[in-house]
Amino acid sequence: MKKPVAIVLSVLILPLSTSVLAADPARDRQSILAMQGDYTVDFAFDETVLLQPGYERQAAMRSGGDEMVIVVEDTPTRIVLQHILVDAKSGHVTKHWRQDWFYEAPTRFEFTADQTWHVRAIPADATRGAWTQCVYEVSDAPRYCGTGRWDYTNGVATWTSDLSWRPLPRREYTRRSDYNALSVVNRHTLTPNGWTHEQFNTKVLRKPDGTQVELAREFGFNDYLKTTEVDFTPARDYWQATAGYWAKVRAHWDRFLSKAPGVHLKTKVDGMAMIIPLFTQAGDVQEGKPVADADIAKVFADWVEAAPAEPARASR
Repeated sequence: MKKPVAIVLSVLILPLSTSVLAADPARDRQSILAMQGDYTVDFAFDETVLLQPGYERQAAMRSGGDEMVIVVEDTPTRIVLQHILVDAKSGHVTKHWRQDWFYEAPTRFEFTADQTWHVRAIPADATRGAWTQCVYEVSDAPRYCGTGRWDYTNGVATWTSDLSWRPLPRREYTRRSDYNALSVVNRHTLTPNGWTHEQFNTKVLRKPDGTQVELAREFGFNDYLKTTEVDFTPARDYWQATAGYWAKVRAHWDRFLSKAPGVHLKTKVDGMAMIIPLFTQAGDVQEGKPVADADIAKVFADWVEAAPAEPARASR
């Protein structure tokens, strides 16, 4: 248990040193693009600090998979990376999460309430020279954003986010109801064998009156190791067939996430009411069957709406 504590301390110190460094967006872009490739991934999550009387440490979580990361968009100020899982034995493909990177983004979406994300301005001093990473569900629904600068101290490329909110991950909301949000710092580091994603999570119960109860802290470690042992041809074939379809889906989401107020989902927290029809449509496209734009629009009309306007907030 000593290792996570040491890592947390480094997260607290790192932003102080990186904030004074001159921005190098070209180098940053190469660091982000270096995350593309074929990987075997290990996922590990451990509750560390227990913060409430009587709270019992939950069992550690271990899982893994084989995942390909594809560059979908690449411009000087925006890079989109799509993750696709492949079952090595069956060749079954699952479109996984997506990460978008924006240089000096003026706004980002923030998880504010159950199934609700508001689009908010990023303070100028926070976004100057920084990259905002936004992460999306398998359906391209929003999950969370974080803003931070890349740091290259001692030749190690590392990006550390600020503190931001995110909804519960699938591994938790299927079995937990004692908290409803995670307060998170994310860190990505390039390594000789691939890259890593560290998560410094605090499990929080956000109450309707605005008060918050912190239950426990958790350290998450996702290790992306380059591999040549897995055949990712099914993933490449899937994406070649469906990339145009998913571009249309992203465009629908962008109508809600590119400007205030943001988006509210009318689905249950598992999101299956959207995941199933969108994945079904993508499967039809892969098989050469036509899917009309109106079919995509209907899924959004049924389950997605603009977030309610936010009340005026005090200056941060």
